[in-house]
Amino acid sequence: MRIPYYPGCTLKNTAKNFEVSSIETARVLGVEFEELPRWNCCGSVYGMARDNIMHQVGPVRNLLRVREMGGQEVVTLCSMCYNTLKRANNFVKKNRDKLEVVNAIMYLENTTYDGSIEVLHYLEILRDRIGFDEIEKHVKKPLEGLRVGAYYGCLLVRPLDAALDDPEEPGVMEKLFEVLGAEVVDFPLKTECCGSYQTVSEKEIVTERTRKIIDTAHDVGIDVIALSCPLCHFNLDRRQKNVLEKYIDFKTMPVLYFSQLMALAFDLPLDVNLFEKHYVDPLPVLKARGIIE
Repeated sequence: MRIPYYPGCTLKNTAKNFEVSSIETARVLGVEFEELPRWNCCGSVYGMARDNIMHQVGPVRNLLRVREMGGQEVVTLCSMCYNTLKRANNFVKKNRDKLEVVNAIMYLENTTYDGSIEVLHYLEILRDRIGFDEIEKHVKKPLEGLRVGAYYGCLLVRPLDAALDDPEEPGVMEKLFEVLGAEVVDFPLKTECCGSYQTVSEKEIVTERTRKIIDTAHDVGIDVIALSCPLCHFNLDRRQKNVLEKYIDFKTMPVLYFSQLMALAFDLPLDVNLFEKHYVDPLPVLKARGIIE
């Protein structure tokens, strides 16, 4: 299976560990991500004002690139890119007059976007196209003994028309981790906001959010948190440094991308996971649980 792939900006730098582990695990499952040529930033945040058409141009231009490739769908990894592309696509499909304006702004000769592209997340490919039974067949080193908590954050499950799972009780990551052999721990804060872009201007707010989320994960017996959003990863991983500076008794916790857990279970080379890009080193926990030697 080949599918057009939109990486977005962060996966080419600070979240390269997410991109590499996703591409390699997809390859194991017979899926090839074909990167869009000439893609641009999705805009990072969906434009909420209905009269601000310029916010839709960036994401729609990427969808037009998919159409130019001859594709009918596009897969994303980053939760924020997924949310932005999907909501922009839903908006222009429902508001054809606005789509005409977007096409006029793009002003690409003999080429217009018609709203026909389907925006998918890698988790949807795993659940709906490949299936968990097939994924389980590729598990070579089950993650037995590793207690994993899934963290969805905001943008995979909100708003409803862009959600890939139940907004209140999502379960796609939990089912994935189960077939990988991990012990799944129900995480009560799995759809709580990490603080998002407040990490830039209101670092203290995000520091407190991170402390609450990590402390709660420890309270319910989680070894590692697994997620899909580079911004959530930054806040929950890197901001642990700020928590430690403020609370000397704070206990850190590794934060991984779901694709890194897949790579471990598929017994791919360890360097696929690029663990050196993490602030909290996952290796001690993984070694203690016998996942790696």
